[in-house]
Amino acid sequence: MPPSRPYQPLLLRLLHGANAAIALLSILSAFIVYNTYDGRFGKVPVPRIADIIGIHGTFGKVLLLGLMPAFALYSLYAGQRRLVQPDSFTKLAQLGTPIWWYSLHRIVNTLMLLALTFAIASGSMVKEEWLPAGDLTQVWYYLHLSGWVVLVFCLLMHLLMSAKVGGWPLILSMFDRKYRPEDSPAVWWRKIRSFVDRS
Repeated sequence: MPPSRPYQPLLLRLLHGANAAIALLSILSAFIVYNTYDGRFGKVPVPRIADIIGIHGTFGKVLLLGLMPAFALYSLYAGQRRLVQPDSFTKLAQLGTPIWWYSLHRIVNTLMLLALTFAIASGSMVKEEWLPAGDLTQVWYYLHLSGWVVLVFCLLMHLLMSAKVGGWPLILSMFDRKYRPEDSPAVWWRKIRSFVDRS
C-alpha cells in the first residue's frame, strides 16, 4: 500500500511555491550575471542576455518587497514547527534515528531561510554599474556572490532532507491543489485578524 500523502496548508504551498519559483529564477539569472561579467572560477559557454543584471535585480526586488517577508512571517509563526527547535541540536546526538533526520531537516530549513535573506540583503547593496565596468572587487559583490554559493548549497540540502524525511509523498504534497475547508482563502482574513488581536 503506497504511503499516504501528508497535508500541507494551502497558504504554505502558495508562499513556498512562489518563493521557490522566483528564488530559482534569481539563482539562474545570478549565475548568468557571473558568467557574463566575472567568470574567474569557471565559465559556461552560454549566449549573452541583454540587461541580465536588470532582470536579476527585478527578481531580487520581487523577493525583497513582497514574497520573502510574507513567507518569513508565515514560517516564523504558523510554520514555526518546521524550523529549528530549542532541542534540535541536542537531538542530533541521536545519530541515524528518525528524530535525528527531522531535527537536521528543521535546521536545514532554517538555514535556507537565512541564506535567502542574506542573498537578498547583500544583493540590494550591489550597484548595477559595477560589473559592466569591470569592478569586481567591491565587498558587497563578494558577499552577494558568497551568498549565492551558500544559497545553492542550502537548496540542495533542503531538497535532500525533504526527500529523506518524507520522500515523494512530502514533495508531491507541496503541489497538491486540494485543501481543507478550514484552510480556505475565505477564512484567511479572519485568521489574520484573530492573530493580530492576540499579539
